[in-house]
Amino acid sequence: MMVLGYPDKLSGEDIPFLVRLTAVCDAFDAMTSRRSYREPLPLDIVKSELLKHKGSQFDPKIVDVFLDIMKYNYDEIVNIQEKHKSE
Repeated sequence: MMVLGYPDKLSGEDIPFLVRLTAVCDAFDAMTSRRSYREPLPLDIVKSELLKHKGSQFDPKIVDVFLDIMKYNYDEIVNIQEKHKSE
């Protein structure tokens, strides 16, 4: 089994693309989903968190593309979330 990032000290593009993509998608899902301890965060907060951690926690190119998708196709994202929402 290959361990990525910590503790193998991988960074940037040494981390496989799908792992970097999943990090952004997972963070978005975590912030926009209802949790037992909080309501979904407002979209402006989600965008600001992605931008805040762009280049450190998240791949900057992936964040830019993801924010572009959010800007022009947010309804599709919501439809996917609703379709796969666990009860």
